[in-house]
Amino acid sequence: MSEKRRTLPDLAAMAGFGSRIAANLRAGDVVALSGGLGAGKTTLAREILFALGHKGDVPSPTFTIIETYDAPDMRIPVVHADFYRLDDPSELAEIGLDDYREGAALIAEWPDQAGGFAHEAGCLEIEIKRGEDPEDQTRIAIARGGADWVGRLP
Repeated sequence: MSEKRRTLPDLAAMAGFGSRIAANLRAGDVVALSGGLGAGKTTLAREILFALGHKGDVPSPTFTIIETYDAPDMRIPVVHADFYRLDDPSELAEIGLDDYREGAALIAEWPDQAGGFAHEAGCLEIEIKRGEDPEDQTRIAIARGGADWVGRLP
């Protein structure tokens, strides 16, 4: 699995990183976002969605668990999920995640709560880390791509 590190000093850098991910995103891919509370997972998800053509609000799916984004605005359909509130990965069947994912890319926040997606060839794992100074907005993004991400890692 290949790996790239990116320093994201501000929102503009986060937007650029989201655009690079979006440019290479395909239906069936998973962008698995991990990091602590407030690390920037939802911010990066929003930037990916905006780069794919979404024009409206992007609410955090913390309470709804799943939000969907479809044509005509989007280059590809996307499912944005936040698995923070799951107690067990078996709950995915109740939610119907597989049905939502058909023909769409998945942006997954807190992927470990859902059992993880690293076993999928189309998974791009991104770990976002904050610096120790709470006033510093710099983030470090560590991207690891599955086999299908060879040659398109952002």
